[in-house]
Amino acid sequence: LVVFICVFVAAVGLDAAGKTTLLYKLKLAEVVTTIPTIGFNVETVEFKNISFTVWDVGGQTIIRPLWRHYYTNTQGLIFVVDSNDPERIKEAADELHRMLEEDELTGVPVLVFANKQDLPRAMSISDITDALSLSGWFVQPSCAVRGNGLVEGLDWLSNQILKR
Repeated sequence: LVVFICVFVAAVGLDAAGKTTLLYKLKLAEVVTTIPTIGFNVETVEFKNISFTVWDVGGQTIIRPLWRHYYTNTQGLIFVVDSNDPERIKEAADELHRMLEEDELTGVPVLVFANKQDLPRAMSISDITDALSLSGWFVQPSCAVRGNGLVEGLDWLSNQILKR
């Protein structure tokens, strides 16, 4: 008998960062063709003894004010950054810090997936960490298409949630 702990997680980030690709790679272990998410996708991903309900919320500018509606009862936050888009890293940092000011996210562990690490212009993890002005959060290099780094990131998030 395996007992699962149910956990709610919001996956957010700028448009085209790879949130939906990442979610379905975790869920189905395959790459799916995606279109820009208008609204959200929700899937359950089982990892170790945790059943993650992941809300993948669209990242287009017009949708971002709606992110806060997904923070209630959120036990973990996944923020996906396009490592290959240095021109938008400041915009990503601003959105991340705006989110972290929300009362509902106080004390919630934040996993940052530095996605698209397979691409030639991908920023290094230290550059992304510096650009996002992060301290105390985990930045996991990843490639959603290949699946690289996804398990490691989920492992860290699982451990943080179980500590709480």
